[in-house]
Amino acid sequence: MFSLTPIARDYIRFLCKENNKIAVKLEVKGGGCSGFVYNYEFVDSAEPDDFEIDLLTCKFFVDSMSLLYVAGTELDYEQTIGSSGLKLKNPNQKAGCGCGKSFSI
Repeated sequence: MFSLTPIARDYIRFLCKENNKIAVKLEVKGGGCSGFVYNYEFVDSAEPDDFEIDLLTCKFFVDSMSLLYVAGTELDYEQTIGSSGLKLKNPNQKAGCGCGKSFSI
């Protein structure tokens, strides 16, 4: 349904520890020039229908409504000379904008 690579799991654990939070939550929201944007936020608890991945020292949640847009997605952490950060490999994504911040399904 939704997966995290080992390096993404380590990075989420690091972020939770650094920010003294118990979880990171992913939501897909309307916006951006292509129609949708990914939104990450630190949370202290999940909604009852959220998808949960237990990372031992913290958790990763996906908003239940957002699961429709990210089914089959893999979250990875990439580091290049120019940038580093979480990268979603979403098989449902049809297009993205030039800035890389929004996408369409």
